[in-house]
Amino acid sequence: MNRRRCVAAAITLVCAVTVLTAPTAAYADPRPSHSGSPDSGSGGSGSGSGSGGGSDSSSSGSSSSGSSSSGTDRLEAVRQKIDDLYRQAGSATDAYNLAKEQSEKQSSEIVKLAQSIVKGQSKITALKKQAGAEARAQYRDSGLPPAAQLMLSGDPDSFLDGADRLRSGQQAQKNLLAEMDQTQKDLTAYTQDASDQWQKLESNRKKQAKKKKDIQQKIEAAKKLESSLAKKERERLKKLEEEQEFKAQTAWLSSGILKEINNRASAEGKKAVKFATDQIGKPYVWGAAGPKSFDCSGLTSQAWAAAGDPIPRTSQEQWKQLPHVQVKDMRPGDLIIYFSDATHVGMYIGDGAMVNAPRPGRNVTIGGAGSMPILGVVRPDK
Repeated sequence: MNRRRCVAAAITLVCAVTVLTAPTAAYADPRPSHSGSPDSGSGGSGSGSGSGGGSDSSSSGSSSSGSSSSGTDRLEAVRQKIDDLYRQAGSATDAYNLAKEQSEKQSSEIVKLAQSIVKGQSKITALKKQAGAEARAQYRDSGLPPAAQLMLSGDPDSFLDGADRLRSGQQAQKNLLAEMDQTQKDLTAYTQDASDQWQKLESNRKKQAKKKKDIQQKIEAAKKLESSLAKKERERLKKLEEEQEFKAQTAWLSSGILKEINNRASAEGKKAVKFATDQIGKPYVWGAAGPKSFDCSGLTSQAWAAAGDPIPRTSQEQWKQLPHVQVKDMRPGDLIIYFSDATHVGMYIGDGAMVNAPRPGRNVTIGGAGSMPILGVVRPDK
């Protein structure tokens, strides 16, 4: 119940933001962003100029304003650096998840090949026993070939019956030898395939280890940089992140996109949205796909698996393999792929909002669908 209240509150907040940033208000002052944010007291570049302040501005006030602006600029540089480190970690996470998925498939393939090899070996053993039995039967007949035994027979009827049996026997022997030869070839092919798959598996395991190390280094670097800030600076840093997301969402909504997005979710889409929103509050953990934690594509892939329509594990593969739709045509349940390298994904839930697992140190949450650069939209159930 508490989680549903959180979801309802979050959606209400997003809707409120949508109303506040509707085109009639957003177009009222289409000035470039460098002119300063109207709700930022010390962050805007023009906050210390005081266009209507007269001569009351003292040199100390100017100095204080300059110091504040300098501090904000420094924090903004830190924010960008942390964001860049987490973006790099996100890209490495996608590569790690793909390598892990490939390794799992290769492991499964090796097991199947091993089973085929065992069956092939058993079949060859059985065929060899059959050939041996035929050889022993011939030996019991004084070692004479079947054709010679037939010629020595003085009974015409027996001769004709024997000729038919001889032809059948010869054909069966040929078939037996051909089957043994084909089985041996199959066994050799299975063995070679298993060896190739094993080499690929080892190669992917090395990739996983390398990516895992890279991810951990990037995350630790970001955490170290953030922890080096004072408590008030960390609080301000979080506000800067929120302001950046709000700015991007406002710009996206200002385009009037919501007037065009009015599609309803499919039955499967509703199930996927329900699963995703039920995870709100759970932590982001790279490489995780539930049930206690998720990374961005772990959340979306599990949501659609729960809806009965499995999709690729990583955001990059989701972008490559799933059908694309126009942003204006998206509906709840569709996946929004972010950044030019397709390294982040969220699920659209309607009213200009999406649910996603943002990054390490954050929880699954609802945010603005346009709060990050959109690469495109894919639809799992198209």
